[in-house]
Amino acid sequence: MSEENIDKSNYSADNIQVLEGLEAVRKRPAMYIGDTGVKGLHHLVYEVVDNSIDEALAGYCTDIFVTIHKDNSVTVKDNGRGIPTAMHTKEKRSALEVVMTVLHAGGKFDKDTYKVSGGLHGVGVSCVNALSIHLKAEIHRDGKVYMQEYSCGKPQYPVKEVGTADDSGTIVTFTPDDSIFTQTVEYKFDTIAGRLRELAYLNKGIHLNLEDEREQNDDGSNLSEHFYSQGGLKEFVRYLDDTRTPLIPEPIYIEGEKNGIPVELAFTYNNSYSENVHSYVNNINTVEGGTHIAGFRRGLTRTLKSYADKSGLLKNLKIEITGDDFREGLTAVISVKVQEPQFEGQTKTKLGNNEVTGAVDIAVGEALGNYLEENPKEAKLIVSKVILAATARAAARKAREMVQRKNVMGGSGLPGKLADCANKDPYACELYLVEGDSAGGTAKQGRDRDFQAILPLKGKILNVEKAMEYKIYENDEIKNIFTALGVSIGTQDDDKALNIDKLRYHKIIIMTDADIDGSHITTLILTFFFRYMKDLIEFGNVYIAAPPLYQVKKGKEFEYCWNDAQRDVAIQRLKGAGKEDSVHVQRYKGLGEMNAEQLWETTLNPATRTLKQVTIDNAAESDHIFSMLMGDEVAPRREFIEKNAKYAKIDV
Repeated sequence: MSEENIDKSNYSADNIQVLEGLEAVRKRPAMYIGDTGVKGLHHLVYEVVDNSIDEALAGYCTDIFVTIHKDNSVTVKDNGRGIPTAMHTKEKRSALEVVMTVLHAGGKFDKDTYKVSGGLHGVGVSCVNALSIHLKAEIHRDGKVYMQEYSCGKPQYPVKEVGTADDSGTIVTFTPDDSIFTQTVEYKFDTIAGRLRELAYLNKGIHLNLEDEREQNDDGSNLSEHFYSQGGLKEFVRYLDDTRTPLIPEPIYIEGEKNGIPVELAFTYNNSYSENVHSYVNNINTVEGGTHIAGFRRGLTRTLKSYADKSGLLKNLKIEITGDDFREGLTAVISVKVQEPQFEGQTKTKLGNNEVTGAVDIAVGEALGNYLEENPKEAKLIVSKVILAATARAAARKAREMVQRKNVMGGSGLPGKLADCANKDPYACELYLVEGDSAGGTAKQGRDRDFQAILPLKGKILNVEKAMEYKIYENDEIKNIFTALGVSIGTQDDDKALNIDKLRYHKIIIMTDADIDGSHITTLILTFFFRYMKDLIEFGNVYIAAPPLYQVKKGKEFEYCWNDAQRDVAIQRLKGAGKEDSVHVQRYKGLGEMNAEQLWETTLNPATRTLKQVTIDNAAESDHIFSMLMGDEVAPRREFIEKNAKYAKIDV
């Protein structure tokens, strides 16, 4: 036995490591904030804001200010009571220091302090402190100003009194540690704005302000936005649906307490064919749903079915109505406040409290029953929509069965245009969805046949945002995508459920030309995935390829460039002391302009390519953007384009 083996086998008490204080957070940050990428970076801001929101829920805070500084540090300020600074009896140090440096410490565990809270694990602000290279906490409380600073979670000095104050509140300024957030430490204004907008709707009457010192308006002022909602979820539903054509004039709004659980929800119907339900527990977006969603669906289906039967509107219908039919064209937001929420599911964002099902069911049943009786015209419109949905569902089921009849497991029945890969391990395989037969042919020549499959798509696929479901399954290009991937939609229990057990590729890469048409095709494909295969996006299976825009060449030396800045640098480097006209710049307007070797080197080769993973930071905001970009309403789309035109690169 070698000396090395002896060392490895010597497992003793000295091998047991104890991570003290916040060392565990720095050692395994993803365990506490999800990841150390863009999402985890922004999660730091949300954790601090959530503390201020909890003060608002307790009735002590009305204004919250978030400022992104030029160095990408962030300040969160509120006018709450201020974190206590007195000596903690047990810890023998300031309560502020305990909150900032000890995991599972905070007022959230005391029901007399916070009846409900988003951060019930007590790790929020202490995690932010641990993952920040510098954090400063300034407390305005009892007429005085207290301060303490930290570095990587460690206090730099005891809490000290630094002045007097005629207000109260907490001000936290932190700088993310770039040794932990190695991907980026640059905050996105729109991402934070989306979360603050969401919080404003979920907590009506609270003012939330966002300012970005890195970007100025035309008048020289800092980019800023103010979020405030008096109508709460009713306004939230209007915002989500403002690009769709409403079926009823006003959203149905329900607010009350059932079985000791505060329930607030709003919903409406539109002329679309998709269901868009967003749920929250103590301001946490429960993307996997849970018992509150089950209660809503049960109450909605039971009450609408009962009304439709009594009114005789279903007597001539020969198709059986299902729960899905009552939810087509539905947009809803559900928010419940639970003292001790139990979360489950893959991402711990699925509510498991069984008592919530009954509370939401009762609230929906009572309020919706009254609404239908008092508004017979709107009730008839909703039931007519349900009947149309049932008829379309029957047609969609037949269309799905046609798609799924082929045996993809055996390799037979795969699309004729699909150039499959030799490897049969889904985790090792990737599928390129390529714009056009020409580029598809080049990609087939340039790929690695062992693990890369190519599926050329002819033209633009159907815009699923404006199409009835059965039309989607009849579309040849969409049928080819379903068949190639090996996934199916619809189970015995749920017509809309996505079955990905037989997914044949765990990387699905959209590859289109770098022009307007290519961008439109990418958006169409993403809309299809978002509406019908959202699980694949949430599980991180969907990517967008980034082919280069330029090749800069001088003699036999050349460089590929993905933007104008890289192009300009390459021109200067290659030009050297020579003449400028000796450098040739080729603009790739289409994938077909590259040969197989170039396409492999720039876009297919895992060692050199650039892929952008598609993620959903905010489901409600994503829903709004897709419906705005791909829906019927022109005015919101025009406003969006005008607002974001400065970020666009358009080929003329």
